[in-house]
Amino acid sequence: MEDKYYLYVSYAKDLQKKKERLLYRFFEIFPGIFAWLTIIGAIILSYFRPFSVAIFIIVFALYWLAKAIYFSFYLRTSYKKLKENQKINWLERLEKLSPKKYTLPLQNWKEVYHLIVLPMYKEPEEIVRESLFGLLGANYPKDKFIVILSLEERAGKHSEKIKKIFEKEFENKFFKFLITVHPKDIKGEIPAKSSNETWAAKKGKEIIDQLNIPYENVIYSSFDIDTVVFPEYFACLTYKYLTTDNPAQASFQPIPLFLNNIWQVPAVSRVFSLSTSFWHIINQEREEKLITFSSHSMSFKALVNVGFKKPDVVSDDSRIFWQCFLKYDGNYKVVPLYYPISMDANASKNLFSTFLNIYKQQKRWAYGVGDIAYFLFGFLKNKKISKRKKISYAIELIEGHWNWACGPILLLLLGWLPWVLGGWEFSQTLLAYNLPRVVGRILTVAMIGLFSSAYYSFYILPSKPRTKKGILKKIKIIFEWLLLPFSMFVFTSLPALDAQTRWIFGRYMNFWVTPKFRKH
Repeated sequence: MEDKYYLYVSYAKDLQKKKERLLYRFFEIFPGIFAWLTIIGAIILSYFRPFSVAIFIIVFALYWLAKAIYFSFYLRTSYKKLKENQKINWLERLEKLSPKKYTLPLQNWKEVYHLIVLPMYKEPEEIVRESLFGLLGANYPKDKFIVILSLEERAGKHSEKIKKIFEKEFENKFFKFLITVHPKDIKGEIPAKSSNETWAAKKGKEIIDQLNIPYENVIYSSFDIDTVVFPEYFACLTYKYLTTDNPAQASFQPIPLFLNNIWQVPAVSRVFSLSTSFWHIINQEREEKLITFSSHSMSFKALVNVGFKKPDVVSDDSRIFWQCFLKYDGNYKVVPLYYPISMDANASKNLFSTFLNIYKQQKRWAYGVGDIAYFLFGFLKNKKISKRKKISYAIELIEGHWNWACGPILLLLLGWLPWVLGGWEFSQTLLAYNLPRVVGRILTVAMIGLFSSAYYSFYILPSKPRTKKGILKKIKIIFEWLLLPFSMFVFTSLPALDAQTRWIFGRYMNFWVTPKFRKH
């Protein structure tokens, strides 16, 4: 297998390799060490320096309040753009777009093809069918779609069954429809979405090469198998692609809304899925910090130029951005589409297994902290990327993962820890008396973010039959948002801390496939 610590400068001499491995290893363990030092330091200093910790927690709570207000404005603005874009007939707008406004040398938008890869493992037949029907329901010419459903050999009879069913059902529905089977145990790979998808993407390249289609005329969409596109997705994507400067060096990020089965999941899962959806709505307004996540689209030319996705990476959806960013010396960007796709909320057969699945999914997402080592190492080796971009991304990613692991824990502990551990002398001070009250009031005001989320929940949720029970369930969601502080601690901080600790001790994760569950 390719050296896990040595992905960027394989041309170095043996002595350099050793030094650079140590440096890469330092970058791997740094986020976890930083998080644990923060938490342990806060506990120790609550005993030795309670006054300093009390001041710190008040400042930290104010920081969270500022972020809550800041992001609530982003949510409102981005949601407004989302709803506006959903009302537009993008295919009609694409038809009216003059070729003079294209940023590619094309005569007609119909010269653009879409290569869509759907990697899967053992997902149920109905999940696959719904995603393919979503493609068929798109308001876009299907003779421009090259669709690849990529199965896994290690799934055994399930893959054989899926192949037989869908080959017949969809063979003439698109310009090209191909079902591939990714072989197991290929040297240099791990069993993961990235290895499956890369196998399929290379098969797609063979088709494109046979047809002599220029790579820049192909938009590549990497979709999770539960991704259901909204009708105007591909028209909107093509319009943005043709009007974006240098689109061959850009990715295009839709808004993932985890709504496919939202009415079938427990309250904690529903709140978590909605809050995750809102976070990605907010991120569309932060274009300069936007990184690809889950299902996204990009130039096929860029994908080929970077050698496709790494087949031994767990967090492939974000890693492909950094591969391109380093390849193009920082001249690579993610364009927000302000247009949604729909995916599954995390659920299982019972409440306990649902909780376990949420934890595992969050840990897998948080495991993307390994990208920090990858891009910091790349930043040091690539002198062509501007220092401003390097510093900006480094601060954003390091602070984000630190907050992910530490934020809820600090807010839970530090409001009362100095008062408990600070000793009799500190407990008699006015600061000790007021600390829990001040922090509590700041966080109560910060609940404005919850109110915003609860409000937009009514508008983002898919329709439900107009029964008395259905109306009551929708109202009930307002109260379900009160579960968010609990879920942030259990399903945000703890799995993030778990993932970062794994990097410290070199206990590297394999890819965990989120089980898909629908009630019948």
